[in-house]
Amino acid sequence: MDEILSLKEILVEIKEFLGFSLYHSSQVNITVGLILALLIALILTRIVLKIIRKFITQKLPSEDKSKFVGIFQFIQYLVYVFVVMFTLNAAGVNISVLLTASAAIFIGLGFALQQLFQDVISGVLIILDQSLHVGDIIEVNDRVCKVEKISLRSTKAVTRNNRVMVIPNHKFLTDVIINWTQNSTDVRDFVKVGVAYGSDTKLVEQLLLQCANQHPEVLPNPKPMVFFEDFGDSALVFSLYFYVSEGFKLPKIQSEVRFAIDQAFRSNKITIPFPQRDVHVVEKKGF
Repeated sequence: MDEILSLKEILVEIKEFLGFSLYHSSQVNITVGLILALLIALILTRIVLKIIRKFITQKLPSEDKSKFVGIFQFIQYLVYVFVVMFTLNAAGVNISVLLTASAAIFIGLGFALQQLFQDVISGVLIILDQSLHVGDIIEVNDRVCKVEKISLRSTKAVTRNNRVMVIPNHKFLTDVIINWTQNSTDVRDFVKVGVAYGSDTKLVEQLLLQCANQHPEVLPNPKPMVFFEDFGDSALVFSLYFYVSEGFKLPKIQSEVRFAIDQAFRSNKITIPFPQRDVHVVEKKGF
């Protein structure tokens, strides 16, 4: 009998401890029990979310895992907010009062975090519509870079000089971004060169195509092409167009093709002219 009474006393003490009020008003009563319930709910939610995340990522291909993790982080925040609200409501706390009381804070935070929210939403949209992928070569503010990581708030890219660019995600929705590899990893570019008037234009075309076809990193298909673009002031202007599979190496490939063109022209006595201007001095004779 004494044991039963002592057990009841313990339960009463536990109930009193859990019911101890940390904050009380006419509409809100925050107790120790409520805080413990919140902690337990958040811990259980975290465990469940980890299990779900692990289960889904095991089923996904490696290239889609990083995209899913970004979206899952966003969903995770929403789930935590819902769990807190649900727990408070289940404990008898009037949530509408809390929301009304904190409305001014939410408005202030909204203005302060407006850019952050915009970046996060943009990050989710980028991941969902798959307009950008890790490994894509993009051009941002006249800088060419390769995408290394896409997160909810920003995208990390590396330039040709091995410098890291952290790009806010809203830029991809509000600014014009050129994606070199959206349609294909193959990139087309050109090398422009001028030859002296009187040069054999067919020989020039043949040599330019030869220089492109002999370069190991110029793709054989689509085939390189030569365009006779203009009759310049001091030169016949040609452009050699070709495709490469690695656009990030394009400046190096263009440089090597130019070296080959210079050597081929020298061997075949084709002159690359430079602009010249004749100045005539007229002397005025005295009267």
